[in-house]
Amino acid sequence: MITNIAIIDDEQLIVEGVKMLLSTEQSISVTITSNNGDDFLDSLRSISPQEFPHICLVDIQMHPMDGFELVEILRETYPELKIIILSSHYKSSVLGYMVKLGVSAFLPKNSDKKTFIEAITQVHKNGVYFTAEDHRLLLSYLNDSQKNKGLFNENDELSEREKEVVRLICKELTNNEIAEKLSLSPRTIESHRQRILDKIGAKNTVGMVIYAVVNGIYDLPFKL
Repeated sequence: MITNIAIIDDEQLIVEGVKMLLSTEQSISVTITSNNGDDFLDSLRSISPQEFPHICLVDIQMHPMDGFELVEILRETYPELKIIILSSHYKSSVLGYMVKLGVSAFLPKNSDKKTFIEAITQVHKNGVYFTAEDHRLLLSYLNDSQKNKGLFNENDELSEREKEVVRLICKELTNNEIAEKLSLSPRTIESHRQRILDKIGAKNTVGMVIYAVVNGIYDLPFKL
């Protein structure tokens, strides 16, 4: 199966370099490149369904629309799109904020080809690519009460049933599969899913997975 990729970065050299890096992969097709958020959004409105991207590689520092603003628009308008952040500013405050928005992965711009391919493959397959360094930075962020404020809602503790549902969601089971495993109806599972998102304040399943990992509910295999 081909993974369609969009690359959005205001540095043309970065766009061309990443596109060239991915061009040798038969399972990856770069269908959109753009140097700013507005042009990219225009491209999404006009591109054919066959070329619509599965994953967007988004730079944070762009002008006039920065990566944070673009991600917020994409999450609202195209919630099915998975987003990988490309950034030279790989630090816990940025990581924490982007997790809150439901980003699937974070890649420093100096990552090697193997890491790029692995991240794209894992995000397409599992919805998230989470490294040991990401985990360390998130724990550091969460341990700072000032920065952590608002990342996840901590007022409502998840019930044991909800934690069980979260673990199965993290294992990529569908609502029907979870319902069958727990002897519940798919509609009940969907209600659980939405209630969990509301409780923890996550935007999507990616945020739920990150929440489960940092709170010890689920152990995700890390790239060490």
